[in-house]
This record gives sequence, C-alpha cells and structure tokens, in this order.
Amino acid sequence: MDDLLEHLSLDPEYLDSKNDQAEKALKHRIVKDWLPRYTGMPLSEFGKYILLVNFSTYVKMFAEKYSAKVHGEDRPMQAATAGDITIINFGIGSPNAGLIIDLLEAIKPKAVLFLGKCGGLKTGKNKVGDLILPIAAIRGEGTSNDYLPKIVPALPAFALQKAVSTTIRDDYEHDYWTGVVYTTNKRVWEHREDFKQKLRDLRCIAIDMETATIFVAAFKNQMPAGALLLVSDMPMTIEGIKTEAGDKKASGQFADIHLAIGVDSLLQLINKGLTVKHLKF
Repeated sequence: MDDLLEHLSLDPEYLDSKNDQAEKALKHRIVKDWLPRYTGMPLSEFGKYILLVNFSTYVKMFAEKYSAKVHGEDRPMQAATAGDITIINFGIGSPNAGLIIDLLEAIKPKAVLFLGKCGGLKTGKNKVGDLILPIAAIRGEGTSNDYLPKIVPALPAFALQKAVSTTIRDDYEHDYWTGVVYTTNKRVWEHREDFKQKLRDLRCIAIDMETATIFVAAFKNQMPAGALLLVSDMPMTIEGIKTEAGDKKASGQFADIHLAIGVDSLLQLINKGLTVKHLKF
C-alpha cells in the first residue's frame, strides 16, 4: 500500500490535479477579498445577475431608479444592487474587463450582461443611438490571450442574447443590428487609414475595447455572458469621431433606454426562471 501511495504521489497527472486544485483555491481566496476591495460592496450584497458598464453615470441612474445605495465612490469601481441585479462600473479597456470577470468568480453569477458603448463602422447604415447585439467578437485586444488560445472564438451565451433580443423587440418595439464586433486595446486609431482598411476588410459592424475579453474570460471562468452595445460615435469619418460634446449628447439621449433594456432582459431571465448556460462547462 505504501508503494502504491508513493507512486500516486509522484504521478504527473496526480500532481497536476493537485496543483490545479491548489491554484483554484488560492484564486478563490484572492477574488473573495478583491471584489469588495475594488467595489466597496460586501459579497453578501451582490446579486446573481450582473450588469457591467463603463461609466459611473449608469450606476447612478440605476441607483436613482431603484432607490439603491451606490458603493465604491472612493474605489476604482462603483456598484449598486436592486433585487437580484447588481450593476458594476468596471472602467474602460480590456484589462479591466478581464479583471472584473475574474473577480466575479467570488459570487458565481448566473448571468453577466455588458452594456457598453461602441463605434459604428458601417457609415451610411449605422447611426449614433443604434443598438448592436453582437453574435461574436474579434480578439484584437490581446488580454483574452491570457485566458484561452487565440484559436478559440469569442462568443456570447446564446440564450442570454436571445433574452435581450426578445426584450428589445417585444417589450420596447425597438430594432437593433447584429454582427461581429472588433475589440481593440488601442484607443486612438481614428487617424490611421491602414487600421480603418483592416476593419473594412474584416466586415465588422462595430469596434470597442471590452466585448471579446468579456466573452472569452467569462467562457474560461464558466460564466454565461452577453453584451448589448450602444453606438456612441461613427469613427470611420472625420465628422463622426467622438468628441466630449457628442458623447454627452449620445448619453443624454440613449443611455436611459440602453440601461432599461439591460435591466428588463435580466428580469426576464429571473422571472421566468430561465438558465443561460448554452452548454455544460
């Protein structure tokens, strides 16, 4: 028996399994500490359905509408909870997107919906205020490579996107575009004709800095995730490049419905008791 135990303890597969368990336990301990650290919200106050946003104004709008307390006004991220829905402003960019998905492992959410802004790439077809429901994202940002090999596609949870689609069409009688979003880690590119041609060749409908990272990191972490993007600028032309005035105008006109559709999509899942896992992890 002692010889058998010694053999098992030296078996590479056995050692890899033990190392994997130890790494997962350490990560769980880290994220349980860091999620409250970054947001200022106790773990016990997080809902199981998450809205991710890039701007604190969305959190404030949510808090005002549902009489919720805003946590983390002195932290890197702000959060508020109403019922079983928590909204979190995680900031901008793919590293922050990967970070918040990792941190959410502490509460193991049932669904994560990203309400982001994007640049519309189809001049003459898209316009500011349009909604885009991505069917996939191109991994041009680099952060997602730390989660899964480049060959793995960045896809949302189908059932979650379906819930968003149903909410937009049936509850709001609104329309939306669908297609592939290009996610980049470079913010200032509007002056580069070579990059614009690359986007044209790829036939992307929009560009942002988070969607692909969220899809891949969530898949890696066995977390159902989706996205609904708001077109806030049309950067393929000089006149369409985002400005402070233009961004404020777009947010003032369209942020309310963007947020409302996100909340109602998650409520549809909650009220109908639907699961959004499109496969067994």
